[in-house]
Amino acid sequence: MTKRMVIMLIIVGVIFGGIFGYQGFRSYMMKKYMSSAVAPAVTVSAVKAGMEEWQTQISAVGTLRAVRGVDVANEIAGLVQSIHFKSGDNVHAGQLLLKINADSDIAQLRTLAAAADLAQSVYERNKKQFLAQAVSQASLDVDAADLQGKKAQVAQQEAQVIKKTIRAPFAGRLGISSVNPGQYLNPGDKIVTLQALDSIYIDFYLPQQELSRLSSGQEVTVVTDSYPDKIFKGKISAISPKVDPQTRNVQIEAIVTNRRHELLPGMYATIKVRAGKAKSYLTIPRTAVTFNPYGETVYIAEEKGAAKDGKPSLFVRQSFVTLGPARGDQVAITKGIKEGELIVTSGQLKLRGGSPVNVNNKVQPANDANPVPQEQ
Repeated sequence: MTKRMVIMLIIVGVIFGGIFGYQGFRSYMMKKYMSSAVAPAVTVSAVKAGMEEWQTQISAVGTLRAVRGVDVANEIAGLVQSIHFKSGDNVHAGQLLLKINADSDIAQLRTLAAAADLAQSVYERNKKQFLAQAVSQASLDVDAADLQGKKAQVAQQEAQVIKKTIRAPFAGRLGISSVNPGQYLNPGDKIVTLQALDSIYIDFYLPQQELSRLSSGQEVTVVTDSYPDKIFKGKISAISPKVDPQTRNVQIEAIVTNRRHELLPGMYATIKVRAGKAKSYLTIPRTAVTFNPYGETVYIAEEKGAAKDGKPSLFVRQSFVTLGPARGDQVAITKGIKEGELIVTSGQLKLRGGSPVNVNNKVQPANDANPVPQEQ
């Protein structure tokens, strides 16, 4: 019995030893396979971090206003006799625009002028008689006063006649006419708008905390959606001495050169004010930054050895960064990366530290310092 028991125990030991040995061998081979297996490379886009010059700018939206602009109107009522302009004409200062019928006023002027001439003759005759002591000083004084009164009436009537001739108060471009010959005009009725467009104002508002960075003569650039590819240059002409107590904003006025008359009063435009000196920052696209509760990170692609096909083998490492100012599609990095390092700009969701990558830049994320909306 003892011998049989020993043989059985030996057999059981061999069986269990084989089982445990097999399991250990399988585990060893699995670990060896896993350690030798390489995860497939992730295709990403990447750019090299480089230094770029940044000009600090303050942006706002403003409204364009003519340096000189009026709605030309009549001062005296009457019928339109003739119109001497066309809608959209460019006119010079003093150019005749419109005449109001002044026949009765001219006739009245002639009557008053005749009375003034008679008063002049009477005064001259009595002046000679006064020297001959034929009339008194009192009579001569009455004649002089009558003459002055008659001349004043003539001057008043001449002004009345002149006011019925409407002229351009300054050089500029006319708008669309709102009158016709034979139309009766009341005092103050609009005839046509006149705008001087060689230069144009833009009014905009900025928060009070920006006042320390603003001064008269400071350069500005203006962009409007009417001409999205064109930049207009100008300077700050005035800063309001009062801050709005409701919004805590201050009104700023800038004057912009407009030689081709492309900018028109009433348009809105985006204005950027250059503030301070230009600075250099290490710049990357905004899409390269990954945001998480622990801070902002980027993936840096680095070469480690060579692949079997002879191409460099790239692997990524994650690095925490400190962000600086942002502009358009770009952001400045003040800490965490170095100039010339290859930064992953897309495909970060598939990555972790040590992941192999292939760089394919056929499609790159936007990296424009001053992006412009695209209309489809």
